Amino acid sequence: MKQTHFWNKKFLLAGLFCLFISFSSWAQTNPLILVLGDSLSAEYGLSRGSGWVNLLEQQLLQDRSPWLVFNSSISGETSSGGLSRLPSLLEQKRPGIIIIELGANDALRGLPLSETESNLRNMIVKGKKSGAKVLLLGLQIPPNYGQKYTAQFKALYPTLAREENIQLLPFFLEGIATRPELFQADRIHPNEQAQSILFKNVWGSMAPYRDTLKRAP
Repeated sequence: MKQTHFWNKKFLLAGLFCLFISFSSWAQTNPLILVLGDSLSAEYGLSRGSGWVNLLEQQLLQDRSPWLVFNSSISGETSSGGLSRLPSLLEQKRPGIIIIELGANDALRGLPLSETESNLRNMIVKGKKSGAKVLLLGLQIPPNYGQKYTAQFKALYPTLAREENIQLLPFFLEGIATRPELFQADRIHPNEQAQSILFKNVWGSMAPYRDTLKRAP
């Protein structure tokens, strides 16, 4: 009896191992969208699973797309932090599409625009070299940072997109920025009601990828 129990347990473990290998192979072969952002994409102050990235996942499931989404956004992340994490993410996840939503925390900390531009450009270049398509989400800051700085920050994103020939969402918070009722109490982070608008903004800018998202690359 003990020997039979031993062999049954052995076969069970072998079966579980094969199942794990099969699942890992499936996850690795499915094309991936990597989201690299800050609190605006990390569900800061929101119920788990209510953010725009989750809505993107739901849209892909609804469309029966083979593409998966990996959200590597961190609250408080800067462009330098994103740049430092990107190489390992490219190696481990091998994304086919990269969505970059970074730079706002650079401005909040008063970092030089030249530094932000360099970090974002390096991320774009690394992403393109890996073979991924890159979507840059444009951000803006309030005018109280000074007219010159505010204007230069706004122009940073379309300039990078044009020079690096990548897809751009001109303003991530379009349709939200001027509506106080769509923000949390801190007046900085969009609330749950705003997430569907953020998703629609991103999804609209992904129109050039629609055919790609219908199949594995």
